[in-house]
Amino acid sequence: MAAKLYVGGLSYSTTSETLREYFAQCGTVESASVITDKFSGQSRGFGFVEMATTEEAQRAISELSGKDLDGRKITVNVSNPRAPGGGGGRGPGGPRGGGRPGGGGRGGGGDRGAYGVPPSKKPFRW
Repeated sequence: MAAKLYVGGLSYSTTSETLREYFAQCGTVESASVITDKFSGQSRGFGFVEMATTEEAQRAISELSGKDLDGRKITVNVSNPRAPGGGGGRGPGGPRGGGRPGGGGRGGGGDRGAYGVPPSKKPFRW
């Protein structure tokens, strides 16, 4: 069964192919990807590697974590899977007062009006 690894501390010049070749010394690499910014296309400094077996993944963690790749010391850990339906964005009750289950996002909830301001604190309009 394949095991997915998180690789942090990558150089901005590291590519997915470089990552694949580097981890191949520990076993069969199913996939390797460097995460990039969706607007600029620049590396975000981390990536994921999927090893063919859990034994190869443990070997990669013990042998490669703290080692140098493209001039940077990398960290290698088991990747924590995302929660179902999880993703980016604000969670419930975020900085704007959200509170909708599974929602988050903009706007106030409960007794808060527009802009997350309680009704008693809204400016008076003539």
